[in-house]
Amino acid sequence: MKTIFDHIEYVKGQPHHIRKKVVFATAGGMTAVIALVWFVGTLSSGVFAIQGSNFADSTGAESATATGDTTSNNAGLAGAGAAVESDPNAPAHIEIIDSSPVASSTKKAQPTVIPF
Repeated sequence: MKTIFDHIEYVKGQPHHIRKKVVFATAGGMTAVIALVWFVGTLSSGVFAIQGSNFADSTGAESATATGDTTSNNAGLAGAGAAVESDPNAPAHIEIIDSSPVASSTKKAQPTVIPF
């Protein structure tokens, strides 16, 4: 019976195109084994199972509202806010809320200098 080291020495003696096929087949096989172990593990743990009929049911959250602080420099991220209805039977939607633009800082932009 050949050991793995004997097989490696045998493959080293083969032409380059044969060695390339062996390397890609080995890498593909190892990737397939790892993916199969990951897939079986996630299926058995129930991660892929649908737990509820909507996002709020599956996360356990009853209501979520994203609001922006108009007094800070990080106000609004382009003036968008999202709101989730408290009624679980309401259709999913995103509500865009325009906010006033925030004045930028008084510091002038400096040109970027890249020394070579």
